[in-house]
Amino acid sequence: MSDRYHRLPEDAPRRAMVLAAGLGLRMRPLTLTRPKPLVQVGGQTLLDHALDRLADAGVEDAVVNAHWLADQVETHLAARTRAPRTHLSREETLLETAGGIRKALPLLGDAPFYVVNSDVLWLDGPVPALTRLARRWDPAAMDFLLLLMPTVWAVGYEGRGDYHMDPAGRLRHRGSDSIAPFVAAGVMIARPDAYRDLPEGPAGNAALWHAAETSGRLYGLRHDGPWFHVGTPESLAEVDAQVRQPRVRWAEP
Repeated sequence: MSDRYHRLPEDAPRRAMVLAAGLGLRMRPLTLTRPKPLVQVGGQTLLDHALDRLADAGVEDAVVNAHWLADQVETHLAARTRAPRTHLSREETLLETAGGIRKALPLLGDAPFYVVNSDVLWLDGPVPALTRLARRWDPAAMDFLLLLMPTVWAVGYEGRGDYHMDPAGRLRHRGSDSIAPFVAAGVMIARPDAYRDLPEGPAGNAALWHAAETSGRLYGLRHDGPWFHVGTPESLAEVDAQVRQPRVRWAEP
């Protein structure tokens, strides 16, 4: 672990959820025979990129959900020898983001945890993104703290953005606005009790984020490094090249 990570707060999350159960429909035909988290970018799989960053941030246990070609994910995790310890949460029915986390709660414990989407990849700025999230996290004020990427700097993203952010970091969804300056980067800290009352079954994070926004407990933190969305086979080559040799080391000084 580098010195940069040694400055993590004592209450930084020690557990994490890696969302890896999606069908990867936009990545077909690559994902017809291989789950998207096992697609390689920059010399290693998307799943290993996520797990390695979590290990660097002091995470000891990571839950990985799997549905499409789940046996391959399980085999890959079993062969991994590096931290963190991994635990597979197999989904016979696709539960989406919040539903998958709800199912995995017994493995995630009672303390706040990181959540990382396995279809995104980021490079750190001067201070690692997970360290910055842990330092900014305030459980008294927040249910969710989302890492946000400025849309103008996002690689592989062509949407209209998700959120506006006020100077205190509180988020407001784009709603009927034509555009918003930030996209949710697929990395966050969440309170486990935000999921406890969810019924079993498929559910997305968007509804929970909306409820937190309404109660003033949805916050964001601007990412200060490169960020990549690996969405299609066509974007894979561009992302791979930029991960190996980024055009910019960080987006915001």
